[in-house]
Amino acid sequence: MRTSAIIVLSALGLADVSHAQSTPPASSAPKFITISNNAILSSRLIGLNVRSSTGENMGRIEDVVFEGGQISGVVLSIGEVLGIDRRYAAVDPSAISIKYIETDGKWQATMNADLEQLKSAPEFRYEGKWER
Repeated sequence: MRTSAIIVLSALGLADVSHAQSTPPASSAPKFITISNNAILSSRLIGLNVRSSTGENMGRIEDVVFEGGQISGVVLSIGEVLGIDRRYAAVDPSAISIKYIETDGKWQATMNADLEQLKSAPEFRYEGKWER
């Protein structure tokens, strides 16, 4: 009986060791930051209208794309009139200039392109894991 108990306990111990080895190590402690006054919060970007350098309405910021912990794109909703013909295009974040206008208390986004260039951009679709 004692031998059976030792075998069972040994098996349980080995199972526990194998489980511990397959469990990934705990990540390091979270890193906290202080947000500078020059930062832009994504909540201020979503819905922000984007204009060309000549003031033409280009569309509005629909989404911000993160990849590898960095902003890799901005999804614009373009060509929309009352929800009809809505189309999305993803652009490099460096293509959009965003600044805060102190006197108006508002954010402003501009893009050095015209609407025709933006309309000819590859279409982004909210499909698969991005489906809404």
